[in-house]
Amino acid sequence: MDLDQQKFLTSLLLAIIAIYIYIKWKLNYWKNRGIKGPRPLPLFGNYIEIFFKKLTVGETVDKIYKKWKNLPYVGVYKGHQPQLIINDLDLIKTILIKDFDTFYGRGIVLNEMTDPLTAHLFNIDGPRWKAVRAKLSPTFTSGKLKNMLTNMIECSNDFGKYLEKKIIDNNVIDCRDAAGRFSTDIMGSCCFGIKTNALTHSNSEFYEFCEKVSASDFRGMLKRLIREIQPELFKLLKVNLINPKIGNFFINSMKEVIELRKNNNIIKNDLTDLILQSQNDDSEFDECFMIAQSFILFVAGMDMISTAVSLALLELAIEPKIQDKLRHEINEILNDNNDEKLTWDVINNMKYLDMVVLETLRKNPPLLTLARETSKPYKIPGTDMVIDEGIKITIPVYSIHHDPNYYPNPEKFDPERFCDEAKAQRHSMAFCAFGQGNKNCIGFRFAGYPIKLGIMTVIKKWLVKPSKLTVVPFEMDKGSVILTPREGVHLLFEPVL
Repeated sequence: MDLDQQKFLTSLLLAIIAIYIYIKWKLNYWKNRGIKGPRPLPLFGNYIEIFFKKLTVGETVDKIYKKWKNLPYVGVYKGHQPQLIINDLDLIKTILIKDFDTFYGRGIVLNEMTDPLTAHLFNIDGPRWKAVRAKLSPTFTSGKLKNMLTNMIECSNDFGKYLEKKIIDNNVIDCRDAAGRFSTDIMGSCCFGIKTNALTHSNSEFYEFCEKVSASDFRGMLKRLIREIQPELFKLLKVNLINPKIGNFFINSMKEVIELRKNNNIIKNDLTDLILQSQNDDSEFDECFMIAQSFILFVAGMDMISTAVSLALLELAIEPKIQDKLRHEINEILNDNNDEKLTWDVINNMKYLDMVVLETLRKNPPLLTLARETSKPYKIPGTDMVIDEGIKITIPVYSIHHDPNYYPNPEKFDPERFCDEAKAQRHSMAFCAFGQGNKNCIGFRFAGYPIKLGIMTVIKKWLVKPSKLTVVPFEMDKGSVILTPREGVHLLFEPVL
């Protein structure tokens, strides 16, 4: 072996030793601070199942939660990045509400120049988030929601007609697909004043667009993992999370709507008008940035509504007695109110329907975890433990919702968990389907009405039952950002006699 070969091998060995020492140091972060948790693996940390699509992030966190839930918090690693899973409900409340100023961010890395639609309310932090939240909040007041109700009811009527036509050919319906079309029309009509025609046209461009955005694939999952585990590499490579073709379709569609309103002086007091108003006010936010806010509200609203409606129908199909009780309430209240005319007050009087929706979201929360990041060093109350600035915090929503300490027999669908008496006895942080505190879901009050209308449209007219294609329990789509059944929700529809 000559001298050059010896130098090369020596350098290689030193590099390997240095990398080993660095990884060992990184993966001892929590141990050095006396924080217990599962043993991490090099490269993967505690999330190896995600890399091979065996489990979602929420399922991985749930495995850890079940083993370590007796501790108030658990130290884990995503790759080599230290993170803290918070199990204690009082501490969760402190983090999300009382000490929000320390945990106002999610720490999500963006490539805004090359991927402009990702600069939306869910991803941004700091003063920009605060300003955008203040701009968007007036869209979801009770007064605005009442004005939207007529459009919602029209969409629910179209939903009923769509189902009637589908059932003629086959009385086994993929409720995930049907509810997705319904929610696409709802979001287009109520928030943007556009006709998406998802229920009336099988090849609706907007529905196909939403399906492509929501679709899970290995490439998209890998990109999100790079963002989480190697944020510097994610920024360096300028990775796009949104397919440019899909992004351009939405941007161009919104620009057409904006131009139409400008030229014809159309005012509808919806999200599109907010974009126009921002331009007229000389806002710091340009048109593309405001369209990004429209994008996340459209896609997230469509996903949340369609998933909640389809999974509520699945739960009701499995529990026919609960389905009968709900149908009785719907018919009784409708019959007592002006020949079945739907109004704001009529929908709000359906208490059992509200309980069914909440139990659906308890058992099947859209986001399986909530994420926060420390903006400065934080001393955990009542301890000497200080969390460093920049450490990610995980709130295990799915795990809390399925913890028998809070919800006995948690896999059973039981709307009575959300009667007034039961809710009063439970910790306020035991239900986080819409988040909690200042960064809760901005559209949660809006989403409740189309979810209820979608369920009502089906239950008052049809019995829903499991079919040969129904998968119970369903398997989660491993690559989806929100909880989604991998094989859809296929149910048998029979007319109510």
